[in-house]
Amino acid sequence: MSEKKRIILHIDMDHFYTAVEEREHPEYKGKPVVVGADPKQGKGRGVVSTSNYEARKAGVRSGMPISRAWKLCPGAVYLPPNFPLYIEVSLRIMDIVRKYADKFERWGIDEAFLDITARAKDYTEAETIAKQIKQEILEKERLTCSIGVGPNKLVAKVASDYQKPDGLTIVRDDEAERFLAPLPVRKLLWVGRKTEEKLKALGINTIGDLAHYDPSVLAENFGVMGTQMHLMARGIDRSEVEQRTGVKSISHETTFEEDIKDAETVLKALNTLSEEVTKETLSQNLFFKTVTVKVRYENFETHTRSKTLQFMTNRTQDLQKTARELLQPYLRSDRKVRLIGVRVSSFIKGEKQTTLL
Repeated sequence: MSEKKRIILHIDMDHFYTAVEEREHPEYKGKPVVVGADPKQGKGRGVVSTSNYEARKAGVRSGMPISRAWKLCPGAVYLPPNFPLYIEVSLRIMDIVRKYADKFERWGIDEAFLDITARAKDYTEAETIAKQIKQEILEKERLTCSIGVGPNKLVAKVASDYQKPDGLTIVRDDEAERFLAPLPVRKLLWVGRKTEEKLKALGINTIGDLAHYDPSVLAENFGVMGTQMHLMARGIDRSEVEQRTGVKSISHETTFEEDIKDAETVLKALNTLSEEVTKETLSQNLFFKTVTVKVRYENFETHTRSKTLQFMTNRTQDLQKTARELLQPYLRSDRKVRLIGVRVSSFIKGEKQTTLL
């Protein structure tokens, strides 16, 4: 008897930070809203965290320098991030979603994978479950989400982005390669702007082009990642939905829309990421001891660097100070930064922590 084929859901909240802000402030409805740094009349530093669809119509995107966002959309409502609120809402949404799954994997603050293989005998039942999830989130949190249903995590993730906002896209196992084929190659997981440029230089514009390309040439150009991209382009992904029983680490990262040379802009973004991480740590009543930063340059060269503190903490200022010290050697005038990230680990629960510092 053959093993039952998997059915995976990917749930992605629609423009989460700005959607929560619009819910809390109905007067923002219909206006372009940007959550991120203070634009200071076009002279501000830092980056956009999230923009709603009205702002995106003007070209504003996550990771974009806030000064550029201001030039594109000076009439938008610009707000500082309210992480305690976003995390509180996120935790409630994840509680709603978790009960529909055999295996549940949270993916950041506003996304999750669900393995519903044992609960849905076919894609018709999977569609019913997806509609129930969307309805419950809407009724309880007054927020919309987009859901992709597919035979694996990769296809479900691409499908959830297919009909945003408030979408539901179902891709059966025998439809996966055909569904992916016409999409721009940038839609494939892990393909960023620089990789897209390199693929286009090889004449690869769509995921279908990638699927039919010589895998040995891809391996020559991209190494192991080339082989992986070729498999993904054919809709092949065997990774499991990982049911995490305990939090091993908490991390946030951002890819800048444009590669950044200015150290101050990079450090401001690092401060924002550190704030996101500590808010999430606080929400789970955790204290951390190890800090790791990640930096990726424009040529995709990537470095990570860690430090274990002499004390347990969950203070934003401790994380920001340590992260800045770790990142500083990588901020060079001759190198542009594409991505930065912050991770904390070595946790203990708050109730076990009798003394701070």
